Amino acid sequence: MPMNRIQFQPGVSLPEFFARYGTEEQCTAALAALRWPEGFRCPRCASAAHYVVGHGARKLFQCQACRHQTSLTASTLMDSTKLPLRTWFLAIFLISQNKTGLSSLALMRQLGTSYRTAWLIHHKLMTAMAEHDRRQPLSGDVQLDDAYLGGERPGVGGRGSPNKVPIVAAVSTNDAGHPLRVKVSPVAAFTTEAIKRWAQVNLLPGCDVRSDGLNCFAGVIDAGCAHSYIVVGSRKPRDMPQFSWVNTVLGNLKTMIGGAHKAFKFRKYATQYLGAFAYRFNARFNLNNLLLGLLGHAATASPTRERQIRGTAEVHD
Repeated sequence: MPMNRIQFQPGVSLPEFFARYGTEEQCTAALAALRWPEGFRCPRCASAAHYVVGHGARKLFQCQACRHQTSLTASTLMDSTKLPLRTWFLAIFLISQNKTGLSSLALMRQLGTSYRTAWLIHHKLMTAMAEHDRRQPLSGDVQLDDAYLGGERPGVGGRGSPNKVPIVAAVSTNDAGHPLRVKVSPVAAFTTEAIKRWAQVNLLPGCDVRSDGLNCFAGVIDAGCAHSYIVVGSRKPRDMPQFSWVNTVLGNLKTMIGGAHKAFKFRKYATQYLGAFAYRFNARFNLNNLLLGLLGHAATASPTRERQIRGTAEVHD
């Protein structure tokens, strides 16, 4: 059996990471380059002229034109942080390079922080990953399937169970049938209207969508996509080559949840966890760029507060 070059790529080793970002000075220089690739620009007036006030970790950049002061982490994902930048960089490294994800508890142990701190870092990074991935819809040939998160607790069985969160998984493939990008998202329900709204955000018009014929999937037509289906009948979708990759993705998702996370509040945090899962899959071709990309997104993403994370809407249509 030939080696899968994507699976066996070296990625960024721990010694290599510490050689690049092992000190606070290295992390500071890297964050400044990511945030201001052409040099400092005042966030208020865009002037480049500035001087630095303060010392140590409390340095501020003061604009010479409007005298506005800003810190290196202000208005980034690390806004108002009291943690060293090297702690943030290590968290980004661990989360980006771990294929099956990393639990907040495991992150706590690796970073040497409190659980609450590790949980917040984890969710802030997952939110940035999900938001970036949301802005890149699928195109071309797409395999589509439905699934559920949860449902293990006693209660009503089947699709009506209040313990289950409906999700949609989609995989775009190239002409050779190889997977390119995925989308895994919670939906309000398996209805035509909900699938239409999902498709308008996650699929480009003109996609050729193939499903197992669940009635609600016809909603992709209203979003400007073609739709064909194969009636599964008594067969298992996982046994059908037409759905091989979407079922592989759902299998990987199940492995991630069961292995790294065990469980989480599916209804409340599904968007973050599923978005981070898709982000890693979609950037899997180059693990080195995955790390650099996530560092860049952390440097340019808007601040996310704890109250925003804990107050996340249950389901995003």
